Amino acid sequence: MRHLLSPLDLTVDETNRLLDLADRIYENRSVFSEICHGKKLATLFYEPSTRTRLSFEAAMLNLGGSVLGFSSADSSSAAKGETVADTIRVISSYADICAMRHPKEGAPMVASQFSSIPVINAGDGGHNHPTQTLTDLFTIRRLKGRLTNFTIGFCGDLKFGRTVHSLIEELVRYTGIRFILISPPELKIPSYVRIEVLEANGADYTEITSLEEALPQLDLLYMTRVQRERFFNEEDYIRLKDTYILDERKLSLAKPDMLILHPLPRVNEIAVEVDQDPRAVYFKQAELGVYVRMALILTLLNIPLPEGGTSC
Repeated sequence: MRHLLSPLDLTVDETNRLLDLADRIYENRSVFSEICHGKKLATLFYEPSTRTRLSFEAAMLNLGGSVLGFSSADSSSAAKGETVADTIRVISSYADICAMRHPKEGAPMVASQFSSIPVINAGDGGHNHPTQTLTDLFTIRRLKGRLTNFTIGFCGDLKFGRTVHSLIEELVRYTGIRFILISPPELKIPSYVRIEVLEANGADYTEITSLEEALPQLDLLYMTRVQRERFFNEEDYIRLKDTYILDERKLSLAKPDMLILHPLPRVNEIAVEVDQDPRAVYFKQAELGVYVRMALILTLLNIPLPEGGTSC
């Protein structure tokens, strides 16, 4: 039995094979429509989510399985003080696999230690979001045709942005990636990511504060929102929330084939006018996340695939 708690739980070869499977599902959806008949996915979401929770549920339903779970801590026995360990012990007898989102870093890891079913980390605090990372990789590979030799800019909340941390951890394993980290000083990438991930892997990276300065250099721009829920006080959030807003004027500085990604939800860091630009692929990115999660469910459940299928 395997869990997915971090992007690094999969080797580069395993990641590439999982993306190959997601490609195959995307191109042959009907072939996989009943492959998980009789299987159940539990979605244990201790904090709000739209895309991640619903895309997990859509993934299992698309595979012919079923879904149970809760969408907030208030609607579970966590509100009564039940521990993650006790919850997962019980859920293990109800479902075949679970996806857990929790505001505390490490909660999915705790769950995995007491679980008798595969646990997928669907986001734990500001730490990791491995299925979003797989979605990001799948989007880049389908739309750019490669996962090597490009310059990517991360812009916005790089301090608390778990999607940023996870994607950087993954991309340093591929060759020829240059990172430009764009943020105000208060929201810079955490020192452990800088030292233990970027510098430890000899990554080419630059930290700057100007989005306009970075744009002409980028093949990919990964925008993030300033996350109100991660701040300790409202004053700091209000001061920093509008630091970067991508609009048509700024976008005129970018390459004609640059892609704009965003893990969503968007607040106001990307102007609505940008949605019509062919470089804006964040809604396509959200769509592709379903196929990645379908591939992951099949892999972790070790479901026999149709003729010619591959899994990790």
